[in-house]
Amino acid sequence: MGTTRVWDNILCASAGLIALGLLNASPVLAQPQSGTPLAFEVASVKLSKPGGRSGGIRPLPGGQTYIAQNAPVKLIMKLMFHLTDQQISGAPSWFDTEFYDVEAKAEHPSTLEQLHQMFQSLLIERFKIQFHRETRELPTYLLTVDKSGSKMKVNNSPNDFSDFPLRAAGRGKMLGERESMSHFAWSLAQQLGRPVVDKTGLDGNYDFTFEFTPEPVGLKGAIEARDAPPASDSPSIFVALKEQLGLKLESHKGPVEILVIDHAEKPSEN
Repeated sequence: MGTTRVWDNILCASAGLIALGLLNASPVLAQPQSGTPLAFEVASVKLSKPGGRSGGIRPLPGGQTYIAQNAPVKLIMKLMFHLTDQQISGAPSWFDTEFYDVEAKAEHPSTLEQLHQMFQSLLIERFKIQFHRETRELPTYLLTVDKSGSKMKVNNSPNDFSDFPLRAAGRGKMLGERESMSHFAWSLAQQLGRPVVDKTGLDGNYDFTFEFTPEPVGLKGAIEARDAPPASDSPSIFVALKEQLGLKLESHKGPVEILVIDHAEKPSEN
């Protein structure tokens, strides 16, 4: 229940982070930058208070502060490392069941990609995470431009950290503003339950409205579909992509890089 509650906020608030691994021919985990890893100047990691009902993971306007509220570690990792569930293996059970509040601040305003890298370093340091990478053959989707052409509006305005490029406007509706295709592919992967590889060749930022009937992925998705209001007139995610955005998804199977957790520890509060 907690993960479901937090995900609605994450879909709304975390969108717009720059993808670190989905730009390649197959989903690949972010590689560390050369030299000293980027790190926040100060950071606080605490267990969430029992019974908390709200949650979310988001950078605050200004490009310096990043927070997570009432969020499980695995969900934070999926966002910060740009992964799907299938790309995290060997995680301890408490990665899903214990919820944390994190507040971290950079020394100076930074890009979203830099903040993303800082949060990766923070997770590895505070949770004593050790991992290795493996490559496995997994089902994926390729996101490409339909033969009719893209129907999205190009947005070349500068990013002033004042808003988030992809926002949830209710179940099955996304509003994109300055959204990159690499991040959109990752967002679609969360809806579909398998990695989505950006093969559109569209390297700009785009505005769009996207309405669809969510796919019931896994047990959680089946429960949500069971408890959801009667189906609307919205098309499937596959039809909506073609009709509304001029994109399409093609089923594929190929090498996917997996992050295998070898060791992790619960952090001491600070």
